[in-house]
Amino acid sequence: MTPPYRVRVAEDRADLDACFAVRKDVFVAEQGVPEDIEYDAHDAGAVHVLAVGADGVPLGTGRLLYGAAAAGRTGGDPSVGSLGRLAVTRAARGLGVGAALVRAIEEAARARGLAAVDLHAQTHALGFYEKLGYAAYGPEFPDAGIPHRAMRRAL
Repeated sequence: MTPPYRVRVAEDRADLDACFAVRKDVFVAEQGVPEDIEYDAHDAGAVHVLAVGADGVPLGTGRLLYGAAAAGRTGGDPSVGSLGRLAVTRAARGLGVGAALVRAIEEAARARGLAAVDLHAQTHALGFYEKLGYAAYGPEFPDAGIPHRAMRRAL
């Protein structure tokens, strides 16, 4: 069965605006992350992925940092990308959108010759990422006031 959405790399300004709108809805409005820290200098050079419903409504997004932009999140290993800002709208949760976005980010990482993907998972989402092959490492830490753990998956 074909899912009721498609996932693609964001291609233009309208796609990026849709990605940012999902992030604002989930992180800023829903989780209380301050808007001034939700968007950063890494957005300009990141690979953004977007999930869109059959009706054109944005359902989810995520981004991949690689190279120098990812170094601070991956221990400086240039062969490791950083998955981040994964967000799925409340209405789209449970449809497999999050997993599809993760796989699209991994595909973008493979296309750039990366060997692994790291991420900083909110602790409530550890099980979601574990099911996708990620393993937690290191201690819990706060990010935007929310507990996180670092995780990695080899590609």
